[in-house]
Parts: sequence; structure tokens; C-alpha cells
Amino acid sequence: MRRSTLAAGTLAACAVTIGATAFVAATPAISGAATLHTYYVAPGGSDSAAGTLSAPWASFAHAQSVAQAGDTVYFRGGTYTYTHGTRSCTSGTDRIDAITLSKSGASGAPINYVAYAGERPVFDFSHVTDNCRIKGFDVTGSYLHLKGLEVEGVPQNNSLNHESWGVWISGSDNTFEQLDIHNIQGTGLFIQDGGGNLVLNSDSHDNFDPRSSNGAGQNSDGFGAHIPAGNPGNVFRGDRSWWNGDDGYDLINAFSSVTIQNSWAWRNGYLPESTTPAPAGNGNGFKAGGYGGKYVSNGVKHTIENDVAFDNKVSGFYANHHTVADDFFNNTAYNNHPDFNMLGVSPSGAAIGIGNLRNNIAYGGTLTSNMSGTNASYNSWNLNVTMSDAQFQSVSTTGWNAPRQADGSLPNLPYLHLASNSTLIDRGVNVGLPYNGKAPDLGAFETP
Repeated sequence: MRRSTLAAGTLAACAVTIGATAFVAATPAISGAATLHTYYVAPGGSDSAAGTLSAPWASFAHAQSVAQAGDTVYFRGGTYTYTHGTRSCTSGTDRIDAITLSKSGASGAPINYVAYAGERPVFDFSHVTDNCRIKGFDVTGSYLHLKGLEVEGVPQNNSLNHESWGVWISGSDNTFEQLDIHNIQGTGLFIQDGGGNLVLNSDSHDNFDPRSSNGAGQNSDGFGAHIPAGNPGNVFRGDRSWWNGDDGYDLINAFSSVTIQNSWAWRNGYLPESTTPAPAGNGNGFKAGGYGGKYVSNGVKHTIENDVAFDNKVSGFYANHHTVADDFFNNTAYNNHPDFNMLGVSPSGAAIGIGNLRNNIAYGGTLTSNMSGTNASYNSWNLNVTMSDAQFQSVSTTGWNAPRQADGSLPNLPYLHLASNSTLIDRGVNVGLPYNGKAPDLGAFETP
């Protein structure tokens, strides 16, 4: 079975019927006499109301003040508009929050902040006017579960700083599920600190930082994790990142291991919805580490598996001067420049190739660079196979942002899946991931 990186704790599925729709939420199974509560928030509600379905509250802040471990807060559809932070800026380089989530749940009993079934609550920060760096959501608490929320429009209101952020995380053991984060003037979702966080089935796209002090596009990643040592277990799974000014996923300066699995990245490094390069954006799909181009003795290994990168401005998968050999297993890269760039740095500071690569596909664009010195075998470029469009059911690069499946998982698309007669089927080697047949297939998608 595929490895699980969910935080510890026993969860029971609880079906809640709202109108004619059955909604299944992860509700903690708690022993003892604890009573779990359900609350509601809606545009036009009142924080002096009862917080019920018929008398909802108005604000996230009030909901947090009441909710306890194991409780669930449902957000009704509509737009929640924010115009200022929770406090004033003390300087032009200060950092403020529009929403601060500081109250923690408990192991096995998270506080759940969830979209009401069949509705889309949108948190719009585009009207925040504070003249400093802005975090839409600042998540400092632990054991929280955010699901089904849309986050948009966090601005940069001066040119003194780098990016603003859609969701900033420094707590631990949180789950961020089915979030749609977009049009942030900076990184969509950023893990600054904390361990055991799971970013699940979420999208981050069309983010661009026009006023960054080190160049427009330099800091608008889809997802980032730049965490200090001692914070293991952060995982990105089932996520999509596209049309961000900088990189799709960025693990630079991460001193704790991160796993990215079953995730996609495309058209990063461009202005949103265009083929115009972002002025200072890098444009990698998966930037898997690095420490500012310098060697450090305490670098860590990251795991990049079952991921897809295509049509990014530069690399699909990039070691980014990393100091430790990351694991790149069963990934598909198409039409990047290059598809796999394994540029690392040695203890002496010399440029080297670094990485463990198995069962990967590189096709289109430039296939590889900086491979000398890597531990690479059972990849499409190592085997005696002829690469062509015929190896795949389709090589279409449109439609990857199709609606997700009902459970939030990635859409079931034929693109870059192997054709039934592909010579890449059963050509891999067992790396501990599930597979069918006598051996793993190459690439991100195992043939049924």
C-alpha cells in the first residue's frame, strides 16, 4: 500500500445530511464524555447570533474564539471580503495577518474549518490596504483541518519587500485539503515552520508578485516549504501548481525532509494566463532543495515521486544546487528546458550532478542536464527505448486544470498516461511504490 503521512490520531467518517446532500467529513472519534459541536458562518451573518445553520456567525475570528478541539465550523458559500489586517503595520516592512488561526485542536481531534456541502466560500483579500507585507491566512496553531476554501488576491502594497502570502503556516500536524489558492502577489501556500503538515488535493495558480524588491516574479511560487531542522513529515500530495511567476514547488532552504507525491506542475515562470516570461521568475516545476547555491553540512533528502512537470519555462525537476541526493522516483517530465536538471554542489563548492533517479520519463524539450555523478538507472534515457508520441495515450498539455473528482482527487485524464502497447510498461525497478504487472512502469502513471 502507498505510504501514509497523515498525522497520528483516530478519525471516524461522519455523514452529515444538509438539505438533500450527504456530506462526509473527517470527524474525530474521541473517547470519554467530550461533546462535539457544529457551527456555521455565512456572509451576512452576525457574530452575536447563535452560530447555527439558520442563524450563522459572520467571521472566522469569532468562530475560532468559540470552537474547541473536535468541533467543526461550516462556511457557507459566498465571498468573505477583507480590507485590513488584524492590527496596523508598524512599518513598511512589517508583516500582518488578515486571518490568524492560533487556537489548536488536539491529536485525533482537530478543529475543522470546512466548506458547506456543495458551496464555495471565497476569502477575498484583494481589498486589504495595509502598507506592509500581508498574510491572508496565518496558521500558527496545530491540529487544524481546512477544507474546500478558496483564497484569492493577497496584494503587495509597496515595493519594499519580497512576496505576500495566501496561506502561511508555522503550526504542526495540520491538514490543508481541497484549497483553491490563486492570484496572490507572492507564494500561494508557504510552510515556514512546523512538521507533520499535509497539503492534500489543493491547487495554487496564477500567482505573481509585481512589486517584489528583488524583481517581479521572483517570489511567486505555487507551494513552498522552507522549514528549519527538526520539523519532519511535511507532505504535498495530489496538488496542482500552474501559471505561477516563479516555481511550482520550491523547497529551497528546507532543513527538514519534504515529500511531494502525485502532484502536477506546468507553465510556471510566466505571467498568469500568458506565454510572456515573468521578468524575474525562475520557472521550475519542482525545485527540490538547495541552500542558496552553497554547500551546507546539514542538508536533507527530499522525496519527489509520481509527479508530472510539463511546459515550465526552465526545468521540470531541478536539484537547485542541493547538497544531498534527493530521490526522484516514477516522475514524468515533458517539454521542459531541461526535463531533469540535477545540478548539485559538493563539499568543496564545486558543481556536481546529484540525485537518485529511477523509473522516470523525460520526453520533449531538453531531456537532462548535470547527470554526471548521479545515481540514475531504469529511466527512459537509460534504457534502449524509442521515445515518441506513440508511447502515450495523449501528449495534450491543455485541460490539466479540469475539475477534480468528487473526493477532491486529481481528475482522471489520459494525458501522458502510457499507451496499452507502450514499451515503457514494466520497464522499471521496484522502489517501494505500488505497481501492477511484473515490474513498475516508467513515469507517474501506472498502467492498470
